[in-house]
Formats: sequence, structure tokens, C-alpha cells
Amino acid sequence: MSNQGTLDEAAPFACPRCGTSVTERFYGPCATCRSELRTTMVGVARAATAEAYEPKMNVTPNAVALKDD
Repeated sequence: MSNQGTLDEAAPFACPRCGTSVTERFYGPCATCRSELRTTMVGVARAATAEAYEPKMNVTPNAVALKDD
């Protein structure tokens, strides 16, 4: 049996962002830091368009493809 515990158990650790001692289920920023990050790092979604692929002009077809039977 491992001594890691279950996912439902909270474990004490220092917040990697602010250094305060917290007890959380998962390692990472504390609840205060997560809330601050959500408000300051919010982004706006935008549509991305991709251009059609066009092969470079310096590429030449191989001899087998050009060979006439």
C-alpha cells in the first residue's frame, strides 16, 4: 500500500506563488492566488484563420512523377 493518501484528503504545503502555508487537495497556487490570477490573466477568445497551403516555388517534382509511360 502506498502512503500517498486519496484525492479527497487535503495536505498542508506552502503556496508556490505567495509562500503562505495552506491546506489544499492538490499542490499549486492557493485559493487567493488562483482568484487573483483569474482576474488578472483573463483573455479574450478570437477566431483564427489559416491561409491555404501553397508549396514553395523552389520545390521541383521528382523524375518518377514526371515520367511518361
